[in-house]
Amino acid sequence: MMQHIDVSTVLQGAVCALYSNLVTRPTGAAVRSAIEALLETRHPPIVTTIDFSGVNLLDFSCADEIVAKLLLRQTESPTVPDRFVTFRGMRDDHLDALEAVLERRALALVWEVEGRPELLGPVSDDEARHWDVVRARGPVWADMVAAELGLTLDSSVRTLDSLWRRRLVMRTDAGFTVPRATAPSPGRPS
Repeated sequence: MMQHIDVSTVLQGAVCALYSNLVTRPTGAAVRSAIEALLETRHPPIVTTIDFSGVNLLDFSCADEIVAKLLLRQTESPTVPDRFVTFRGMRDDHLDALEAVLERRALALVWEVEGRPELLGPVSDDEARHWDVVRARGPVWADMVAAELGLTLDSSVRTLDSLWRRRLVMRTDAGFTVPRATAPSPGRPS
């Protein structure tokens, strides 16, 4: 199941109808609370795309309140193991705040860059290599990733499990895959 959340629409509903800047911690907290309420309306397994396309300005405090705290709640909540959040619409001027927050909190995320999923944030070289194989070949099983990378099965199982706990890969009936960002379709509610 897929869900699309337009951050600018959430911002306008939570703060002000004419507002498109994500600045101040209280603004970020209000937007995050509204997004969390939307996330609770759907049941796993689900991939939710958080879309920043309509956001003009994103400061450090809002990046921390919205992105970091959403990711922390997703990775720390054992009750929703099949919920994944991806991001899209983040511009270069958003990335300064996002990268600083992700680095500070040791978090990483999957985001869409020109229609292709990419990683943003700190990951180990081993995690990055495993993730690249899953993105290129997925869905795949740990033994297939281990063979491609010339590693032991145990090593690949540990790394893929780490990526899954960080919500950077999904486990499906067909194997590990990268959660895919989605674009909104016409008439689809945000």
